[in-house]
Amino acid sequence: MRQFRLSHFLFWRNKNLILPFAVKTINVRQKITTAFLLLFSTFIYSQENRFQVFFDFDISETNTTSSNKLSQWISENPTAIIDKIYGYCDAVGTMEYNDALSVKRAEYVLQTLKANSIKINEAIELKGFGEQFAQATVQEANRKVTVYYTIPQKEVPKSKLSEEIKTLKTGDKLTLKNLNFYDRSGIIVPASEPILRELLTILTEKPNLKIEIQGHICCQLGTDLEDIATIRAKAIYNYLIANGISSSRLKYKGFGSTKPIHPIPEKNEQERNENRRVEILVLQSE
Repeated sequence: MRQFRLSHFLFWRNKNLILPFAVKTINVRQKITTAFLLLFSTFIYSQENRFQVFFDFDISETNTTSSNKLSQWISENPTAIIDKIYGYCDAVGTMEYNDALSVKRAEYVLQTLKANSIKINEAIELKGFGEQFAQATVQEANRKVTVYYTIPQKEVPKSKLSEEIKTLKTGDKLTLKNLNFYDRSGIIVPASEPILRELLTILTEKPNLKIEIQGHICCQLGTDLEDIATIRAKAIYNYLIANGISSSRLKYKGFGSTKPIHPIPEKNEQERNENRRVEILVLQSE
């Protein structure tokens, strides 16, 4: 049982009144620092992934609901590599107690991940911050562990883009398979860069080919408020122009999430990658 601090008075709190919170997965992009992004034939990129586990009051182990959500994350991310685990507490109780509790929470999550064969970075950073961080107004939101992880990039199968484009006629459409983007960005994942270079080669070798680049997003229904779909299409458009393709042969357009391949919300990262895509509409084949 933990003590409350209120001026010079101490009193006890009934932890059974606190409702359990579940796990939520957050994909967070680090700031991209680069100059002349599209004046070169490669993209500069960086991504940080994290998920959070929320705890009941004064407890260092996840409850049934949270455990189920954590198990779901593990099943959806079997190749994840855990880099950092940070534990936190609310501001109830002494600082010393909260420091120790936050470490226990972080260690509990670490052992759960290990028990489920999730790979742990040899240089993993495990810390307990106690209550010494920017506290949320709602105390329940402060009882958490944040796990930072990376997903190794899969090798992209050899593209058949050149062969597929040979058969296309004016009005035909082609999805650029494996040309995937990070969430809410115009930055392609590194494994997809060969596809972009191949598209450039095809347009260079076929000087009469004209195309419209069509961008799509994942994960959200309704209006594309940030216009990410257009940003993605324009990123490819700018790349091609920067590498010698005439703008008279190119158009671009964003469709938001109005034409998903998979129903939204998607079930996993593969479906999200496939929804956040670029398609090519042939405006003139020869």
